[in-house]
Amino acid sequence: MGYTLVTGSSRGIGKAALDALAERGVPVIGHASRPVPPTPGAPPIIAADFGDPLSVQGLWDQALDLAGGEIDAVVNNAGRFEANRLERSDIEWLDAWEDTLRVNLTSAAQLSRFAVLHWQERGFAGRLVHVASRAAYRGDSPAHWHYAAAKSGMIGMHKTIARAYAKDGILSFAVTPGFTDTSMADDYLASRGGPGLLADIPLGRVATPEEIAAIITFCALDAPPSMTGAVIDANGASFVR
Repeated sequence: MGYTLVTGSSRGIGKAALDALAERGVPVIGHASRPVPPTPGAPPIIAADFGDPLSVQGLWDQALDLAGGEIDAVVNNAGRFEANRLERSDIEWLDAWEDTLRVNLTSAAQLSRFAVLHWQERGFAGRLVHVASRAAYRGDSPAHWHYAAAKSGMIGMHKTIARAYAKDGILSFAVTPGFTDTSMADDYLASRGGPGLLADIPLGRVATPEEIAAIITFCALDAPPSMTGAVIDANGASFVR
């Protein structure tokens, strides 16, 4: 069994996915934006700041070396979620827009490209799992145009990959969580009223990282090939399509 690379795996959904895959016996490689001290017995974590366009190539090369040249699946989970108010100066607003698109979409596109080329060269049926967001369909707050645009772009990219490479056995899946109980969402939840947000979620609570990780693991390991191109919602029925 080859390795699975999980980006943004130092905390939250990514950490839960890394752990869930490891519990299934899958050899995994994690990623964090900054160096993480190694823990005995834990999966290796490669540091790469996706704000730097060259970092993705470095991550891929290091992961491929650790994996002995065989990466079987990639989970595109890394993301940035920062407010970008319209009242900012033009350059501040544009810098934040481009930084978020760079981290949330372009880095995932780069890794997906490296993976598809790798699998085509190996003649292997690899799997991509893209962690997008409910925002791809529903939109987000006035301060998060960039985040919603990046996640919409991820869904469009995912569908294109699924249609283009199914003939090669290369499969693509996407997950679109709503609010999830992670550190990335804490400040946003507080700024939007905290518990008041639950009134918009029929389930009555936000998702846990472990719930989203279970979906990621299913897509990476168990989903039948006929599901390629699927987008799986996990938002407590706060947005249904």
